Amino acid sequence: MEVYLMQHGLALGQEVDPERSLSPEGEDQIRDSGRALKKLNISFDLIISSSKKRARQTAELVAESVGYPISKILRTEKLDPAAPASEILSFLDSFREATRILLTGHLPSLNAVASKLLGAGGDSFLLRFENGGVCRIDCETPREGSGILHWHLTPDHLARIAETRSAP
Repeated sequence: MEVYLMQHGLALGQEVDPERSLSPEGEDQIRDSGRALKKLNISFDLIISSSKKRARQTAELVAESVGYPISKILRTEKLDPAAPASEILSFLDSFREATRILLTGHLPSLNAVASKLLGAGGDSFLLRFENGGVCRIDCETPREGSGILHWHLTPDHLARIAETRSAP
């Protein structure tokens, strides 16, 4: 199973928008990330999003870029910001038939999931997530210590990939 973890794009402040929608800059950021994933020939069998608006919008923009049906995005509170990593891994385990799964969510839960998959104990975080960044961790089953980090791309990396011209 390939697990892709993506932090939502830059969001509006709560004082501006209580639901914390993506900001215009965040929308552009995620469109770049989505275009980069498409250029890297990455597709998904399943996209799962936090129930929070900014994560849902992130999932929808990526889905649009890579040709995944928006109506098939699974939305769940299990990916909300303070969700325990062990619960997220148990939830993921119910999707063993999926080969490539994208999770769009928040900190600190994405940090915790990545760190658990990579075998960090306690409160250690092994990766630094940024808004619109994505990493790929492969595992046979989503359990603690079972993952192998294949790559971790920041929003800047993804924007550069999105800018490059495709070969004729």
